Amino acid sequence: MSDRESSSVDDLSLPKATVQKIVSEIVPPDLVFSRDARDALIECCVEFIGVLSQTANEMAEGEAKKTIASDHVIRALQELGFTDYIEPVKQVIQEHKESQKHGRERKVGKFESSGMTEEELLRKQEELFGLAREKLNQS
Repeated sequence: MSDRESSSVDDLSLPKATVQKIVSEIVPPDLVFSRDARDALIECCVEFIGVLSQTANEMAEGEAKKTIASDHVIRALQELGFTDYIEPVKQVIQEHKESQKHGRERKVGKFESSGMTEEELLRKQEELFGLAREKLNQS
């Protein structure tokens, strides 16, 4: 196997620590996974992600889209016969959208709750930069 082939295989692997964490959360604590079983699980995960990604990509290309959307992934799950995964995936997508929305709200909230105008905040920022430059020059 060439260096290029080896690196492409590594690029398609999942971090073993991540898989181990997922396995630890799912299986009972008294159950131990052998290294071979963990490696087989990783290979299955990589294969599943590859097939799902390829199918979703084909759907996106069929719509002349350059970005795979969550809808493409859901339709790919349907087409591949993984219908039991659709509702949990939809739930994760919704939770992600909510967390993104709350993140944007918090950013706006901090600015608004400062009680300062944009000009005042910019002046304060320049003042802090000046103090930092002075400290740096004194060192």
